[in-house]
Amino acid sequence: MPSSHTPSNASSNSTDTMLLDNNLLTDRAVYQTPFYYQFLIGVLKPLYRLQVWRRSHKRDNYQQEVAQRFGKQYPPRPATTGHGNKGVIWCHAVSLGETNTVAPLLDALLASGYQIWLTNTTQTGFARGASRFANEIAQNRMSHSYVPVDTPAVIETFLTHVQPIAALFVETELWANILTKLAQHQIPSILVNGRLSVASFKSYQKIGAVSTSMMKNLALIIAQDSDSAKRFRQLGADSAQIRVAGSLKWVINTPKIDDKAIDSSEQAGDTEEARVQIPSKKNALAKKNELAKAFAIADRPVWVAASTHNGEEETALSLHQQLLSRPVLANTLLIIVPRHPERFDEVAALIEKTGLTMARRSLDEAINADTQVYLADSMGEMMTWYTLANVALVGGSLVDIGGHNPVEPASVATPIIMGRYTQSCQSVVDKLAEVGALYQPNNEFYRPITIDGSNESAKIIANHLHGTDSADDTALIYQQLEAWLNDLPLATQAGQAGETITVQQQAVLTRQFTMIEDVIEQYFPQNLGQEIL
Repeated sequence: MPSSHTPSNASSNSTDTMLLDNNLLTDRAVYQTPFYYQFLIGVLKPLYRLQVWRRSHKRDNYQQEVAQRFGKQYPPRPATTGHGNKGVIWCHAVSLGETNTVAPLLDALLASGYQIWLTNTTQTGFARGASRFANEIAQNRMSHSYVPVDTPAVIETFLTHVQPIAALFVETELWANILTKLAQHQIPSILVNGRLSVASFKSYQKIGAVSTSMMKNLALIIAQDSDSAKRFRQLGADSAQIRVAGSLKWVINTPKIDDKAIDSSEQAGDTEEARVQIPSKKNALAKKNELAKAFAIADRPVWVAASTHNGEEETALSLHQQLLSRPVLANTLLIIVPRHPERFDEVAALIEKTGLTMARRSLDEAINADTQVYLADSMGEMMTWYTLANVALVGGSLVDIGGHNPVEPASVATPIIMGRYTQSCQSVVDKLAEVGALYQPNNEFYRPITIDGSNESAKIIANHLHGTDSADDTALIYQQLEAWLNDLPLATQAGQAGETITVQQQAVLTRQFTMIEDVIEQYFPQNLGQEIL
């Protein structure tokens, strides 16, 4: 951690001195965690250890996970020597979704000269962090571990090792002891892309004293929207701590399309000499056309059910069977992409049970004229499937998960359908619905795309606000899916509207990045833009 009083050749053993100097430099108030919370965490710690064992003891990295969660051993710190290094920023992203959301921001921080220590809570999030930042970790610009358990001793060990100049927490998950320790050491803690749903707000209200201490110990809350900002204030945050900057979900991870996906599809079809590479500067429609040719499905309507959870594949397969019963859509292809890899075989069995003809990505099976369902049981190719599809049903929204990020398909000009459970991304959903790029039953913001003044499925326009239960939702979703697949130019226009608004929203990354640097400068004005040794 930087300090104007620390010699330039200070080693990691001088952490305590640096922490003391920072306290002298910026004497900011610390709000103590209530005793009952500390007592409860102490009681629950052994039970959490047991939970980790039950969940992970058969995994190869179990010992590593335990050592990192309980402060026994960590990887080396990122290299902080050389020109332009500004210090280590700790970023905590709970799972896969949060890791994907914050990744472009971490890219920007790395490019600006910071080093990153990334932590995750879940196995899925950890795997995504390891793959998404594999090059940065290999180059020692980033370190990666599981998040430390929220007990003071473990957190102290973690901070002593990492020596962060700031800590970022993504969206919602906060831990009271961690925030208190950061405040004690005068390390600014920043909630980025902050979102507080009504349900989460009510949960935090039940532990009012704990929530107030967390709000007070945060140096900055960067909220996605004004509703979240209001709820943070009601929990005890001061207005001066809060900024509204929009959602990082609008910023898309790169690369958007995995060219290896195209290569392997050609290999599966024994067309080695005809492999297609997608130029990165082509527009979304050109990319769709190139991909459709590469997968030999250029003459077929294609839709994707993406990031699906248990219960959603059944709905998607039922919708697909209805589509296939229509002569004009009898050659439609469904691509299913389960959210969690451990469910790949389960979903394959489910597809087989329906009697639909299936090809599997993991087996390098080619899509032929008889293939009705393609199981994309692979990792890291989601943007390929979104680009290939004419319509995307985004999962986590038909069941009560909260909805996965619809900006990914929007960014490649694919129109979107989502169910009613979109509380994790509602502001994004509403903006896309306003321009006709996303259909959601009962969404009052939805404004359908029209061509030449004609109505887009008058029945859908008249009925989409009147669904009262999930059965009605499914019927309306089918109507919209059928309408778009039956009129691909209309679907294309809806998708392009989504692509346009996605481009317009990209400034949110710059806003949140600037706010983070402003806080770091307030805490360590002598170090911003200087080399940290």
